[in-house]
Amino acid sequence: MSFTAGSAIRFGWETFKKRPWFFVGATVVIVFAYGVVGAISNGIGSALGSSAEAPSVIGGLVNLALSTFVGMGVTAFFLAAHDNPETVDLSTLWHPRPFWKFLAASILVGLAVGIGLVLLVVPGILAMIFFMFSTVIVIDRDIGPIEAMKESMRIGRGHRWSLLGLVVLLVLIVFVGLIALFVGLLVAMPVATLAFIHAYRVLSGSDGRRAIPVDATLVA
Repeated sequence: MSFTAGSAIRFGWETFKKRPWFFVGATVVIVFAYGVVGAISNGIGSALGSSAEAPSVIGGLVNLALSTFVGMGVTAFFLAAHDNPETVDLSTLWHPRPFWKFLAASILVGLAVGIGLVLLVVPGILAMIFFMFSTVIVIDRDIGPIEAMKESMRIGRGHRWSLLGLVVLLVLIVFVGLIALFVGLLVAMPVATLAFIHAYRVLSGSDGRRAIPVDATLVA
């Protein structure tokens, strides 16, 4: 299957339309979860006497850990939603493994993009395109962060301009949702994320019709 940015966006929209209220509800749950994470970390920071000028290290670490758990769940959920939109449910948002691999991949990609942006911006954009699927690959295949970053580079080879176009379109979709009194984000976010996952599935050569593996901790 050939990949284009437009086809990914169309897939995201068509998949969203299959269960629009479910995806809106799931987005509300995800936003609420991130809000709870922020409230907990801010509460810890306040209890430790931190301020905007001197934030709490402990509060920051708690925020990082909890945000990682939420991010893992969101990634697993949208992989499952892409593959089986008619049957996916909210329980897929609980996906606590592989925590350390996902955290490491997130940090390494963030560092690569951040350093690249400092170095004349263009290297940061290239790093973003090269490694954009790394955390998705960690959740989908349960491999290490370095292997995931290498695989992200491999599957995107030959499609850099199309991927850049996809990123621009996704940003525009989310921006339009944002200016639509924020309510539009409840549609824009799932459509954009499903489109992103579709790009990964097509470029990785997967037909995307397999279920996300159940965590060992959940069957133990």
